[in-house]
Amino acid sequence: MYTRRSPALSPDPSPRGQDPRSHRSTPRRAGAVGALLTVAALLVSACTSGEPTKATKPRSPAAGAAALAALPRSTPAPLAPYYGQKLTWRNCGAPGFQCATMRAPLDYAKPDAGSIRLAVARKKATGPGRRLGSLLVNPGGPGGSAIGYLQQYAGIGYPADVRARYDMVAVDPRGVARSQPVECLDGREMDRYTQTDFTPDDEKETGELVAAYKRFAEGCGADAPGLLRHVSTTEAARDMDVVRAALGDERLTFVGASYGTFLGATYAGLFPDRVGRLVLDGAMDPSLPALRMNLDQTAGFETAFQAFARDCVRQPDCPLGTKAADVGKKLKAFFRKLDARPIPTGDADGRKLGESLATTGVIAAMYDEGAWSQLRDALSAAMRENDGAGLLGLSDSYFERDADGRYTNLMFANAAVNCLDLPAAFATPDDVRKSLPAFEKASPVFGEGLAWATLNCAYWPVAPTGEPRRIVAEGASPIVVVGTTRDPATPYRWAQALTRQLSSARLLTYDGDGHTAYGRGSACIDDTINAYLLRGTPPRDGKRCSST
Repeated sequence: MYTRRSPALSPDPSPRGQDPRSHRSTPRRAGAVGALLTVAALLVSACTSGEPTKATKPRSPAAGAAALAALPRSTPAPLAPYYGQKLTWRNCGAPGFQCATMRAPLDYAKPDAGSIRLAVARKKATGPGRRLGSLLVNPGGPGGSAIGYLQQYAGIGYPADVRARYDMVAVDPRGVARSQPVECLDGREMDRYTQTDFTPDDEKETGELVAAYKRFAEGCGADAPGLLRHVSTTEAARDMDVVRAALGDERLTFVGASYGTFLGATYAGLFPDRVGRLVLDGAMDPSLPALRMNLDQTAGFETAFQAFARDCVRQPDCPLGTKAADVGKKLKAFFRKLDARPIPTGDADGRKLGESLATTGVIAAMYDEGAWSQLRDALSAAMRENDGAGLLGLSDSYFERDADGRYTNLMFANAAVNCLDLPAAFATPDDVRKSLPAFEKASPVFGEGLAWATLNCAYWPVAPTGEPRRIVAEGASPIVVVGTTRDPATPYRWAQALTRQLSSARLLTYDGDGHTAYGRGSACIDDTINAYLLRGTPPRDGKRCSST
């Protein structure tokens, strides 16, 4: 499961072009610095509002999941030193940004048994207008750097009125980026891992895939086994409350995208009385077990792919034919050719484009319709000219691999958090084989590969500590949940489900394509969220914004 707001899709199709992370941002209206799982589209949107009927809110498959219990309102004495700490700020990164280091308990059940260092960054409110406090942001992942997102987008690209009234703040969650990052493989090892065949055809290839998962897990476990047991979303949410206290805010104001919605909702469930203004954009459903979550996400990618297919066949340069119904079949046939015979890419490290890297490149472009023209170009070059550079570039941006062959810890932290938060979907390759029909029904194009990708947590070196939970957050101030109807990574039904669970949620719907909605060109969405952040005015539950 990977639900980050932004994989930096490089504007240069060459994998040896500029580091795609230097293009990281999300909305084009903010100067368009690019983005890893979302490159923002420029859409003109209109609003409608109204109360959804019960028929529009399907029952969650995990409606019987237990509810997350709130923590006591009073701070336990052993945690008082953490809640009482003062942050020492220093200039860092781009002009106007400051950084600090905060301590949090490694294990909240044993706060005296050691601490972890967390990196925090801010850009102070610019004015004019009365300062409203701190606004924490998180782009998702899990594993995405919140500080990178702040410095490269939110701190300079959020609406000027919001930046004028709030200190823009980010903390890299434990195990991520600058906060004692989980490390698993070096660059060359990661290159081999990403080229592993994720659609094994026989027992030999199945064994190679299992061996790759085991090497990955062993590498993570060898680096910091103690840390690996304490990178859960619940612990990261508790860290956010320590950050809130250190910033001097009585309540938390937060914008979380994608996985950041799970983090924000978890905070609300644990600390409902400390909820300020929360925006959960591209919402996840915390009540789902891992298998259901991965099946839903697989179907979400298929929905996005079908939208791409309909658009592609209307373009003169579509390399996948003229009938939308045939696009998936032709792409699958191309993937099978790459499985048998990878094609050259011109990569300085000698990597060729096989099925796995090509599939990843296509999936990366599904996060935002603004990347579809880049995907058409990459597919045309690969299918017609035997040149895999474009698809490799898309895949590299998804994995956050730079031009020198270095990877960020995004994928390491992603696995570490996911495998700790929920019991594994599968225990053995036979479990995957039994579920292949369901995954391939959910997505004829991506289902097989995504089913096998779900096996990774079976070999994780530490046991999971979390389980599916409904989040109610009884007594919390109004929370805005945002869902996009054709979102590939966080299906719209998840936003509906989270809205039903949270006692004070208001559902804001964007009827459109792409992953997440705020700051991606919809005036309706942006104006609604800005009114909530600046004036505390939540939308009516059921308000809809549609592209026109």
